[in-house]
Amino acid sequence: MKITSRFTVAVHTLLVIYFFGKSDKVTSEFIAASVQVNPVVIRRTLLSLKAAKMIEVRAGSGGASIIKELKDITLYDVYKAVDAVENSDGGIFHFHEKPNPACPVGKNIHAVLDGHLADAQKAMERELEKVTLYDLTQDLSRKI
Repeated sequence: MKITSRFTVAVHTLLVIYFFGKSDKVTSEFIAASVQVNPVVIRRTLLSLKAAKMIEVRAGSGGASIIKELKDITLYDVYKAVDAVENSDGGIFHFHEKPNPACPVGKNIHAVLDGHLADAQKAMERELEKVTLYDLTQDLSRKI
């Protein structure tokens, strides 16, 4: 099971904007050089973060900036902004389509597994809600 890389790319993107935004124009190309992905990936990420009202992006090569307080942006907020977009139910677990209703396992798989998966999802979300972007900037500052 994996959460897509959109989540970690988005966190990386926000940290680049924070650390370099005061001294550099933080464009998609600038961020892409740090993340080592195509700038198109960063532009999609920026659109999701902008839609979540975490950043603003100035047209052309004006760059991006964070418009929300760092202490008000949790990892869960970032996850919702970029990964839950892809997964309309917002879940990390995805069931295969149409288990066989004639099979006793296929017919009952949701009944025996869904509650446990929902509990695991909630536990992950609670952990992500505990960490803010501010926390990460502090951790990163100690490493630099």
